[in-house]
Amino acid sequence: MVDNEEFIGYDRFVLDRFEFESGSVLENVVVEYLAKGTPEYDEEGNITNAIIYCHRFNQTYHSINDLYRLTAKGKPLDFEKYYFISITSLGFPNSCSPSTTGLKHNFPKYTILDRVNFKRQFLKERFGIERVHGVIGRGLGGYEVYSWACEYPEEMDFIMVSRSSFKTNGYRYVISKCIESIIDSSDDFYSEVYSDSLSKMMVSINRLLYSNYFSKNIFQKMTNDELDVLMDDFVDEGLFIDIYDFKLRNDAVLEYNVEDKLKNIKADALIVCVDNDMYYTPEFDALPLENLIENSKIILYDSKNDYIDYEDYPIINDDMSDFLNNLKNKKK
Repeated sequence: MVDNEEFIGYDRFVLDRFEFESGSVLENVVVEYLAKGTPEYDEEGNITNAIIYCHRFNQTYHSINDLYRLTAKGKPLDFEKYYFISITSLGFPNSCSPSTTGLKHNFPKYTILDRVNFKRQFLKERFGIERVHGVIGRGLGGYEVYSWACEYPEEMDFIMVSRSSFKTNGYRYVISKCIESIIDSSDDFYSEVYSDSLSKMMVSINRLLYSNYFSKNIFQKMTNDELDVLMDDFVDEGLFIDIYDFKLRNDAVLEYNVEDKLKNIKADALIVCVDNDMYYTPEFDALPLENLIENSKIILYDSKNDYIDYEDYPIINDDMSDFLNNLKNKKK
């Protein structure tokens, strides 16, 4: 039996070693995480209601708090009903990353599947969990969810993915290739000193990423002056991102494609997409999944906010409740 009180709150755990798909091995691998909610146990003392949250491109474990409109009492993902474990992914500070290990450009190249295996190994060693109730992800976190469900289809009952896709192609591929080109153009990237030029490079990259931050409608409504002000705020936040962490993250995104493996998914799937999203579009990233994932439900909605973000979550409350209730009835 696991002690409930032991697993509530932010913490770090150290894996003795972690092996990448490439065969590279790191020792004393740090994992940053947050465990929150109410665990339930089977007769052997295994946690049966764990839900794993996978964060977006520039976020950490802390972004689980963005779900507050869905995890409050009486809401679909009520903390009193489920036990959430939010893990800062491989390659992100303050989990094991190029910046926090000091390896910088010598950090092993990793894949989206490496990020999944990093979390699976952590769950087994820290909590004794080898099968979870569900996995939820947004954006880049959704890449992990799809990869997890494709490669290890027996390890979860359901998946939920919001504003994400099953491959890097088209517009997203062009953006990531542009970022790759910007970074490769720097003579200072392989220097031992983090120079001003690398910080300026992150400014350029963040201006490029800003193009995906709003819905189509909002971009058209704002004046250029308004865009400039908000862009400056966005860029300032991005200055805290380490270029070495960012580079390997972008490399992993460029290689991501699980389209041919989606048929392996056995979990029930809830896919959420925004009609006016510029980066993840319904016609290419959501609707095709109705035919590619057997037990899938697609939710499309128009964002009512300037930012396509967690403020929209009440829109999908009823759909999410129905999805989870149907799942519960199937298990009876």
